[in-house]
Amino acid sequence: MEFKRHTKETALIDSQPLLDGSIKDMGWIPNLHAVMADAPPVLEAYKTLGDLFTQTSFDAEELTLVWQTINIEHECLYCVPAHTLVAHMMKVDPAISEALRNRTELPTKKLQVLQQTTLFLVRNRGHLSEEERAAFYEAGYENRQLLEIVLGLSHKVLSNYVNHLAETPLDEAFQEFVW
Repeated sequence: MEFKRHTKETALIDSQPLLDGSIKDMGWIPNLHAVMADAPPVLEAYKTLGDLFTQTSFDAEELTLVWQTINIEHECLYCVPAHTLVAHMMKVDPAISEALRNRTELPTKKLQVLQQTTLFLVRNRGHLSEEERAAFYEAGYENRQLLEIVLGLSHKVLSNYVNHLAETPLDEAFQEFVW
């Protein structure tokens, strides 16, 4: 059975204010939100986790790095282009986005360590070796940032997995950044 992409008119009553928020924030309802509108708690959780993740101690480059590292590891053909546009809107150096998308070296050791730590957490289901933790701390990060990566991961699992299940079509706004 195909997943429906809801409009404000077809969405469940509990999803309608959430979709209003999407229109207010973005000017349209992204296809991911339209799919999630079929389950209002899922859409609300996704939006809430995203808002909370942007309130962490990470700057725009680090937020982008965590999001995109997870998107790329999960091979999310919707989220990689979407977050490339978000990175542009957040004024993140395009070289960082390109390095992430192409899986090449990042411009700083600190960002490289953040990417590796994020990958270790994804691949090892939250487990880090003592060496991996030591490298993270030596790069200038603390336990707080480990917890914040888990928050970002929670956000991206929701979107990446929903996009895989729904085969969410890419919005026109993201087409320029297809991956």
